[in-house]
Parts: sequence; C-alpha cells; structure tokens
Amino acid sequence: MRWVLLSLCLCAFWAFADSEQIFVASDEQQITQVELFEFSSPQLQQQAINLAKSLRCPQCQNQNLVESNSPIALDLRLVVFEMINQGKSEQQVVDYMTARYGDFVLYKPPFSLQNSMLWGLPVLALLLFVLRSAMGVVGRKNNA
Repeated sequence: MRWVLLSLCLCAFWAFADSEQIFVASDEQQITQVELFEFSSPQLQQQAINLAKSLRCPQCQNQNLVESNSPIALDLRLVVFEMINQGKSEQQVVDYMTARYGDFVLYKPPFSLQNSMLWGLPVLALLLFVLRSAMGVVGRKNNA
C-alpha cells in the first residue's frame, strides 16, 4: 500500500514539474534587459544594486534580488533599476515593494506588534517555564 501511495506521489510530482505554469523560465529578452540596463550615473547604479541586495526574493526567500535568478527576481530587479533611474527615492521603491509583497521582502522589517509577538512569545514561554520549574523545585523542597 505504501508503494502505491509513493508511486502516485512521484507521478503527480513529475506531472506538475513538467507543467510550464509552475516553473517558468526566464526568457532571453528579460535576462538581457536586466544585464544590460543603463543607468544615468554610476551613483544611481550603485544605489539601485545596494537596494536590490536589501530586498528579499519572494520566490526564493533566502536570496536577495541580485543573487536570485528566478523570473520574479529578474522582474523586480528591473523594476528597482527603473524606479531608481527615474529619480525615485529608496523609500519610494521600498514602499512600492512592501505594498505589493508585504514586509516579507525586507531583510530588516520595521518593528511592529506582530514582530514583537513573534520574538516576544518564545522569550515569555521560556521565562514561564523557568518560573514554573523553580516553583516546582521549591515546592518539593518544602514538602520534604
């Protein structure tokens, strides 16, 4: 029975992996646009590259827009380059990206209630565990 389920899962995986709708390769035109993008000045080029390095690829999740070769990263890198070349500020580009993809695209998200809960709840759970353990040890000591 396990072999049947395993073989069905593998067949389904191969069927979906061959689908062009899931894995879309970058076309040559898109790659050429990003690689040969011309900036107005070297300072704008450096600013755009640094900004693209500070934004996370929505598909890869562990790479920035410069490191990733996914189609969405190429598109977003081109958007960043064009916006910076048009004279938009870094904050305007970041606002555009976060409006579209949320704070996830930022490697350094702003401090918010959600972020504080994400970091604070494990610390609170650890403190409660230590307090409860200490109370249990003191209680056993008093009963003995």
